[in-house]
Amino acid sequence: MALTQLLIVEDNPDVAGILADFFEAQGAEVDFAANGELGYKLASEGSFDLIILDLMLPKMDGLTVAKKLRHVGCTTPILMLTALDDKQDLLNGFSSGADDYLAKPFDLDVLNARVTALINRHQGKVAQGVLKFGSLELDTAKHQVYRCGKKLALTPACYQILHYLMHKAPNIVKREELIEELWGDTPPGNDILRSHMYQLRNQLDKPFDTPILITVPKIGFKLELTSN
Repeated sequence: MALTQLLIVEDNPDVAGILADFFEAQGAEVDFAANGELGYKLASEGSFDLIILDLMLPKMDGLTVAKKLRHVGCTTPILMLTALDDKQDLLNGFSSGADDYLAKPFDLDVLNARVTALINRHQGKVAQGVLKFGSLELDTAKHQVYRCGKKLALTPACYQILHYLMHKAPNIVKREELIEELWGDTPPGNDILRSHMYQLRNQLDKPFDTPILITVPKIGFKLELTSN
């Protein structure tokens, strides 16, 4: 993880210290914020490869921080930490713009695997160029997606899912295949994929007359050409 820039937004000094020691030992450069307001300021003004964001923070909670960052166009991957481990908590996190989450207490090796996967995904270990499928255009260099000329506001995870679906289109992509592509050997569970697909569909299909993202029951998903 040499030269990786991480921002850790965590008000518990013990947890922050453990994370700092772990990632700095691997060559990462780590910045800290002990409250949500400072975390938002650093994340919106700085340049980071990934943000580790606690859910329960003083001055501004993690959900608000994530939502505000996405609102101002910050595309840095966000891994949210939560002590609640509740399904609604998870869904709220993803709807606010988080890309992944871990419940406390967590295993550092699992955290590292998630961080690495998110960074690799965001940095695009793929060829640069423009993918097209019907009215969809995905610019891998700029990490931007358009449908019918309208720019879509996608989280990094939704962007990666759509990139993979476009690469495979019009073929069906199995759920297991998507989970493997996004999280490798440490999948967080079907609820997370389901939440990301819900967020993707809200951006990709909801504003338009006809859907392009099709669910294939009990199998997976595919993109299907429409008149839009």
